[in-house]
Amino acid sequence: MNPAKLALLVSVAMLTSCVSDEERSRYSQPQPIPNYDVPAQVIYRIDDHRFISLENYSNCNHGDTYYNDTKEGIRKKLGRNGIENFQGRLINADPTGKNIVIPSSQPPERACSDRGCSVSLIYSTDSGRTFHGMVYMKSFDPFRDSKDYTVALTTDAVYVSERGQYHSYVIRYPLVPGFVYGTSEKLPGDKRIEFDVKLPSGLRTPSGQERFTCDASIRPNNSAAELSQ
Repeated sequence: MNPAKLALLVSVAMLTSCVSDEERSRYSQPQPIPNYDVPAQVIYRIDDHRFISLENYSNCNHGDTYYNDTKEGIRKKLGRNGIENFQGRLINADPTGKNIVIPSSQPPERACSDRGCSVSLIYSTDSGRTFHGMVYMKSFDPFRDSKDYTVALTTDAVYVSERGQYHSYVIRYPLVPGFVYGTSEKLPGDKRIEFDVKLPSGLRTPSGQERFTCDASIRPNNSAAELSQ
């Protein structure tokens, strides 16, 4: 096997291994933070009843994100200072509504060590009732580098595309209800992760939105004393 290809396979295998406790805590362990007097913003809309909101934020890069499905009565906190910093394209194109994918990044001022930062996406195969994490990028500057990524979802897979100097490199991750990446279990049947595939054409989020948006002019009016209480 070509040494470069072997190195790539090893690298991807490492990226799809268990997300660290620190990485998981970003999604499940709320940190003590001030209460900012700002209105919620919808930063990404899938359709008329499914969207991601940014709440209790000091600015567009530092806040709490929630997945909302008003039709199903689902509201899930996704984390803080993570999801809202993804700068690439996101396409949720599963018409069944069962599969959902949401990538994250890190704030622009966040510094990574000399080994880089592992950056996750989260995905659901049960319409957003539960989410699982998977590392999709290793970077020294996640905020900047996330601009080069397109994350796209179909009825049966997540596609992660990284734009290179000459072409995009696309990896296809099958989605199977009940299977969680990072466990000791193998993908069932003949399913497998596929490398250097083509991103399917014509994929579209029902709302048409492909990037997170945020009104940076909205800032808290709380005084320093109020925030410290």
